[in-house]
Amino acid sequence: MELNISSLTSGYGQVRIVNNVSLRAKPAEIIAVIGRNGVGKTTLIKTIMGILPPMGGTIGFGASEITRLSATARARLGIGYVPQGRGIFTRMTVAANLALGAGIGHAERPDLQRVFSFFPILEKRLSQLAGSMSGGEQQQLAIGRILAGRPGIILLDEPSEGIQPNIVQDIARIVRRLRDEQGLTILLVEQNLTFIQAVADSCLVMDKGAIVARIAPDELSDPTIAQRYLAI
Repeated sequence: MELNISSLTSGYGQVRIVNNVSLRAKPAEIIAVIGRNGVGKTTLIKTIMGILPPMGGTIGFGASEITRLSATARARLGIGYVPQGRGIFTRMTVAANLALGAGIGHAERPDLQRVFSFFPILEKRLSQLAGSMSGGEQQQLAIGRILAGRPGIILLDEPSEGIQPNIVQDIARIVRRLRDEQGLTILLVEQNLTFIQAVADSCLVMDKGAIVARIAPDELSDPTIAQRYLAI
């Protein structure tokens, strides 16, 4: 589904972190939000999800105006969110974590077969406590929990963080499949250039809380551009 953001401002208390951001994510499009640490990327994602209230601007999702809706209401409309650090319930089983995904998009029950088609390892771990899994398996569970519902868009915050390189490659392939096979819109915050170039259709560069450029992922192969926007 399409996401439309216009002149969005948000932050913490009276401190503005996101300043007048506008963006459009089309159906079945993967957009990476990139930039140095501390420029407002995670704050933007949390505001889209409804965890932080906006100070100004509007957020549209499909045909709905969601600017003032709660995070729970947004999830019921089909917005799935995987936070930085994954946000799974470590003392619950894999099966119990997946069952929670049914609240996304008003799904009547968790669609486990769809989850297992993307993450077959989870079918073998249903009775295992989520906290005993590796970081890569936990990330698969976090995304799988979203797929157990009926998402129209997935918000991913640093999906490659703390994961071994071969699993990062697997997750990149799955993210592309979610776009190609499920038609999902995906907005992700990421620092890993290899991951960005493997999955993104375009990159939005944030600096000081604002979108300052839109670039193609392959432009990040230029060290000058990478240095300018990411300081790496």
